[in-house]
Amino acid sequence: MKENTHPNYHDVTVTCACGNSFVTGTTKNTDTMRVEICSKCHPFFTGKQKLIDTGGRVDKFKKRYNLD
Repeated sequence: MKENTHPNYHDVTVTCACGNSFVTGTTKNTDTMRVEICSKCHPFFTGKQKLIDTGGRVDKFKKRYNLD
């Protein structure tokens, strides 16, 4: 391989707005990163995500195929 073509890969500490922190790898020239949301506070991963029926799509489907 050619030298000096690949960026320097090193560990970085990531801190979330919820207070959670973890270590990951990065090529950015920084030792710490701040994020707004992580897997500990994201609704999809915590199970608090709500599915919203926009525009009555489920009801339209049931009505169209008589699935009441």
